[in-house]
Amino acid sequence: MSVNLDLDSFRATPLVREPFQFLVVPQFIKQAALERINADYPTITERGSFPVNRVQYGPAFQALLDELEGDEFRTAFEEKFEVDLSGRPTTTTVRGWCGLGDGKIHTDSLSKIITVLIYMNPSWEDQGGRLRLLRSGNDLNNVILEVPPVQGTLLAFKRSDNSWHGHEAFVGARRVIQFNWVTSESNRQIALLRHHASASAKRILARILPARH
Repeated sequence: MSVNLDLDSFRATPLVREPFQFLVVPQFIKQAALERINADYPTITERGSFPVNRVQYGPAFQALLDELEGDEFRTAFEEKFEVDLSGRPTTTTVRGWCGLGDGKIHTDSLSKIITVLIYMNPSWEDQGGRLRLLRSGNDLNNVILEVPPVQGTLLAFKRSDNSWHGHEAFVGARRVIQFNWVTSESNRQIALLRHHASASAKRILARILPARH
């Protein structure tokens, strides 16, 4: 039985099938686990998605990662999305800071099968930074559903050519864990390298641009 994750609530939540497959589960991380996981969350003060093997964190966060990689978690998603994920590689990245360049509309890369986002912000009052599931790739206001990135909320969707999502601009702390099943080991390596390169480039830009003003 999962210590940190409310898989019963996940199983009980209906899957939305149109225009693409997704579901949202508030309080997916159990209330008793939230404080210790957030206390052990990686300290990130720069833009970008960071592979978990490139950041430092505490044991409670590691316990959460272990559950995400577990058979019970995978089986629940296989049953919900009616897809075989056995043997599929996984990637896990974390964000801690959002910048003006984040949130642009996209569908996720072809190599991703299912995307799982778990938000870890204690509260969220700002209108920016709320992920929007969208009906098109060119209108941020053509909204299916808007998800405030509040602590413990899970958003998961099956990647498709129309799984559009994005958010309005926000600058500041914004914690989110992204977990993916991907199509192959080579694509897993490519995805991790891309995240590392992107985060490094954003770090350099953040240092250079302020100096130009």
